[in-house]
Amino acid sequence: MTVHDRSAAAYELAQVNIARLKAPLDSPQLKDFVDALDPVNAVADASDGFVWRLQSDSGNATDVPVFGDDWLIVNMSTWRDTNALTAFMYQGQHRELLSRRREWFERLAEAVTVLWWVPTGRRPTVAEAEERLLHLRAHGATPYAFTLRTAFPPGPYEPVAAAEPITRGKPAAQPEPVTAAEG
Repeated sequence: MTVHDRSAAAYELAQVNIARLKAPLDSPQLKDFVDALDPVNAVADASDGFVWRLQSDSGNATDVPVFGDDWLIVNMSTWRDTNALTAFMYQGQHRELLSRRREWFERLAEAVTVLWWVPTGRRPTVAEAEERLLHLRAHGATPYAFTLRTAFPPGPYEPVAAAEPITRGKPAAQPEPVTAAEG
């Protein structure tokens, strides 16, 4: 087992994405989306590398409040690593739903998806997810809050301060991002 393997085993990848509904969940416009929730969640639950997903008593998270906005819905889960998440996201029925997302959700100008590492077995909260998403919007991808496009290796990371820390006259070094193929 390499040092990276031990580090990866100590952490799981948390992901959250939010979406602003174009219509109420019980509307005809969102029927296909709502009808696909249970089947897609079942595929996620059975996927290699899947660990956990946020759900209420309804079996999904569409009624879990996020950012105090009744028109926003949240999806949050943890995965073994970025490769496991990517494998699920871009194949099968989930990929089909992604291709139709503009039918159901408004296009938002700010980031709606964020990733971060959590200690193995710890479940992230919606409040933590909101904070990580706001951090990504304010600072871009950092080891504390990142995207699949700019991922970072597993580890415990702190938020970026308002000003970059200075070490001996140079900005403090950040870990190098890794690509999905490396992760």
